[in-house]
Amino acid sequence: MFSILIIYEAENLELLITELKASIPDLDIEVWPEVENPEKIEAILTWKPPLGIMAKFPQLKVIMSLGAGVEQILRDPNLPQNVPIVRIVEPRVTSRMTEYILLAVLRVHRQAFAYQTLQQAQHWQPLPLPETSSCTIGILGLGILGTDAARTLNTLGFPIRGWSRTPKNIDGIKCFHGLDQLQPCLSQCRVLVCLLPLTKETKGILNRETFSAMPQGSYVINVARGQHLVEQDLLAALDSGQLSGACLDVFSQEPLPENHPFWSYPQITITPHVATQTDSEYWTQSLIDTICCFRDGLPLKNLVNRQQGY
Repeated sequence: MFSILIIYEAENLELLITELKASIPDLDIEVWPEVENPEKIEAILTWKPPLGIMAKFPQLKVIMSLGAGVEQILRDPNLPQNVPIVRIVEPRVTSRMTEYILLAVLRVHRQAFAYQTLQQAQHWQPLPLPETSSCTIGILGLGILGTDAARTLNTLGFPIRGWSRTPKNIDGIKCFHGLDQLQPCLSQCRVLVCLLPLTKETKGILNRETFSAMPQGSYVINVARGQHLVEQDLLAALDSGQLSGACLDVFSQEPLPENHPFWSYPQITITPHVATQTDSEYWTQSLIDTICCFRDGLPLKNLVNRQQGY
């Protein structure tokens, strides 16, 4: 009998449990906070676990994360050092994220905001139709999500510059890596998309220095974590005209407070952390495969590197 604890709220949790038991008959499932046998728990499935929770299970052997990022797990000071962390990857998370980024980029490129202003003024005025080749897109973070977004945008003719911590080689994408290559990467980016994992090194990377390295009037899209953005630096860049606007799906405080200055800036598009979502009906098979691989001693996919933070 293999015991797993689920620390995750979902509307269709009962369906998930039913499917898991049907596929893995010897699986014992408990759901937080009602844990009858903490000493038997060998695996935890979670997204945002309570701090200190991992230390309560002496037989814990693997942690499975449902989130694109794992900082909410790594922040736990009592996290057992020898327990592997595995990301449960669901393909639709990637395609949905790319859809959102594509929408945000095309709204900028096809001048949707200018037409919205013209409509409000009841003014009919065709604007010049720009070529995609004239709009270089920067992608910060070239993991699964960043690479898919970069390739999709590139097929539409957008020149893509990608930046990552370590060297990457992606067909059609001009890749940069390391802090010393960040500003050269940014120098031609009319639109910048942040898809970085949140680490000590990337926290606050969307700051005055980054915005200043971009062409005047550029645009920023943040779909990673709210802590990547230095909020006052964004407002200052918008006020000065260094940036023409921003599309923000993530925030340091969520929900975004009603009195937050972002609400009063027409240059900022706000969405409530919906760029992509994880649906249990689609990641159940990935979870089943991971549990079976671990139970049978087979290699695990999508292992998290704790030192790198992702």
